[in-house]
Amino acid sequence: MSPITGEDTVASLRARLEQTERQANARQRQLERYAADLREVFKQERARAQELRRSYMATVRALANAVEARDAYTGKHAERVAAYGMELARAAGIDIGDSPQIEFGFLLHDVGKVAVPDAILFKSSSLTEEEYSLVRRHPVIGTEILRDVDFLGEGKLVVRHHHERWDGQGYPDGLAGEAIPLAARVFAVADALDALTTDRPYRPASSFEAARKEVYAGTGTQFDPAVVAAYREIPDSTFEALRDGL
Repeated sequence: MSPITGEDTVASLRARLEQTERQANARQRQLERYAADLREVFKQERARAQELRRSYMATVRALANAVEARDAYTGKHAERVAAYGMELARAAGIDIGDSPQIEFGFLLHDVGKVAVPDAILFKSSSLTEEEYSLVRRHPVIGTEILRDVDFLGEGKLVVRHHHERWDGQGYPDGLAGEAIPLAARVFAVADALDALTTDRPYRPASSFEAARKEVYAGTGTQFDPAVVAAYREIPDSTFEALRDGL
């Protein structure tokens, strides 16, 4: 047997090193293929999620429009208040991200009014106590209508609690302060803003400037002071642009 020389040792080490490099390169290429496959799967899943979201949004808007079709005076109210609400939500620090659930709740807040008779809903004079009690049921009715619609998530909390008041004098549950879901507290300001700046049978629309004063007056009673503080940071021109863009 020939003795092992230094050159043989070097050659053997070089061969082993080259084999190790080939194996490492093969693993790297395999990992790159896995990464490319994962990126493609993620891209496809994201596209499917976006398509599903568009489908959900189209369904929600169709339902909201069907509710509003009953009333010529509040046409596009849901879309306006949703636009105002989303602007306020961002200013109030709600992480909206890719979740449309809060916007769904804003759009569908009045869905329970389908159970309120037109004679009461569109009455231009004062409501009787019995009539008002029927109107006050619409958040609960709306929640029941949407109970099994899982994709609405926390949007259903907006439907139920959008008439609660910071001081606990609202309905249907008489929640007060931070016990009211934040999205519902945001919506309350957006809803008041749209109500004040829209023509109604019993009064003309106020300007955004005048409406702002009304909202400020309700701070700490009807409205969450923190949400009103966020509202103060948004100029009237922003809300005017949102309204005119619809």
